[in-house]
Amino acid sequence: MPFKSRADAREKARLGGLAKAAASRKSTAPPAPFTGSMLAMMDAAGLTGPSWDAWRCLWSVVMGRPLSDAQLALFTRATGRQRVPEASELREVWVIAGRRSGKSRAGAALFALWSAIRRQWSEILAPGEKAVVPVIARDRAQARQVIGYVKGLLALPALHQYAGAALKDSISLTTGARISVHTASWQSTRGYSSPAVVLDEVAFFATDEAGANPDAAILDALRPSMATIPGSMLFACSTPYAARGELFKAHQLAYGRDDVPDVLVWVLETAAMNPTVDPRVIARAFEADPVAAASEYGAEFRRDVAAFIDVEAVRACTPPDRRELPPAAGVSYRAFVDPSGGSVDSFTLAIAHAEGERAVLDCVRERRPPFSPEAVVAEFAATLKEYRLADVTGDHYAGIWPAAAFAKCGIRYTTSEKTKSDIYRELLPLVNAGRVELLALPRLAAQLVGLERRVARSGSDSIDHGPGGHDDVANVAAGALVLVEDSRASLGWSNVRVAY
Repeated sequence: MPFKSRADAREKARLGGLAKAAASRKSTAPPAPFTGSMLAMMDAAGLTGPSWDAWRCLWSVVMGRPLSDAQLALFTRATGRQRVPEASELREVWVIAGRRSGKSRAGAALFALWSAIRRQWSEILAPGEKAVVPVIARDRAQARQVIGYVKGLLALPALHQYAGAALKDSISLTTGARISVHTASWQSTRGYSSPAVVLDEVAFFATDEAGANPDAAILDALRPSMATIPGSMLFACSTPYAARGELFKAHQLAYGRDDVPDVLVWVLETAAMNPTVDPRVIARAFEADPVAAASEYGAEFRRDVAAFIDVEAVRACTPPDRRELPPAAGVSYRAFVDPSGGSVDSFTLAIAHAEGERAVLDCVRERRPPFSPEAVVAEFAATLKEYRLADVTGDHYAGIWPAAAFAKCGIRYTTSEKTKSDIYRELLPLVNAGRVELLALPRLAAQLVGLERRVARSGSDSIDHGPGGHDDVANVAAGALVLVEDSRASLGWSNVRVAY
């Protein structure tokens, strides 16, 4: 139809342009948030069938769905409760389950994604602000496993529309949320607005107050991030370990407690959470080590692991602000070294001396990998000579190379006759009696109080760092202090060779 005038043509063109622009905006608008429950997410992910019944029961409780008689019985067994909490009451869910239970896939990853896409977060957040769902594990590699599952979920047809930019450690979503990897640090997890917080294998976070990032401090930093987000929730899952830390506290607080409606603790063994795991694998594990298997597959806190040194005892033996003592004239020193090949563990050295009835720690050196072992030997040899030492004691590491390397630098390397457990065992009464003086080094304190005593079925015990931990600094400090005590008690200082 011809236009009545040039002005009419311009108006029609304007209206047509507006219509096209509206159509373009509609075609590029973000998809509507996911309106289904966690059960719908499980359906979308193909997590259906009898092998997922326990997870579907758990999420039915969290979502406030009615339970069948069979689910109600499972709920009672898993939680020790008689009353199913109202979904609106829940603020924290702690899942304690055996290995291969699907914790990272059907728990951490699925919940992180559901929390991130369940609404358009720009509607409740400040302009430009992102809703962040932190996935936190003891280390970045562990957390990336959960992110890997999230990326796999977003590749599914039912969920692909929510995928945005994917980086190594984070995934942006069309709802204005971001799922990101964090290590277990109270500093790196602050300052976010979080619709959910996900903790993976939380039993293996550091639990001691002397550590740089104890699990309690991490949770104290995280809980405020959810305070202003409606329906926010903390989800923590883990295989249990020692009877300490925030996972154990949650169990003590809320397992079997109908009067704690905001915290749900769910405890089930591997066979109940994932019946596809070969029962012969579990049976063999129980035959080999019943106590360890009860934790790994039976979801029980270990009865054979206990903290070795109390944090307060370490603090009482640590003069404030003393980080090192310089060499002093007329003082005889002893030294202990823990060699390393330079790729995994630290290479450490400690020097100590006797002062009255006390063994005093003077110097601690640590070189973290990567490094050249020969260069560190030369550096440590120079430090030993500053303290007028020509001898150092160490362990049986890597055969004879430490002895040969130190010999080139004029230092005699003697292999310790005591095992590491023996050294720690002899250190304990000295610390408890206040007969040692330590240095105010955070890594030393953290490693000492992170030591664990494990009791074998034979009744013998061993002392070592916990899973994923380190004790390189604690090892040499204990070695040097015990050498001082041994010298005073039996050898006498005349046997200490001094370099001039």
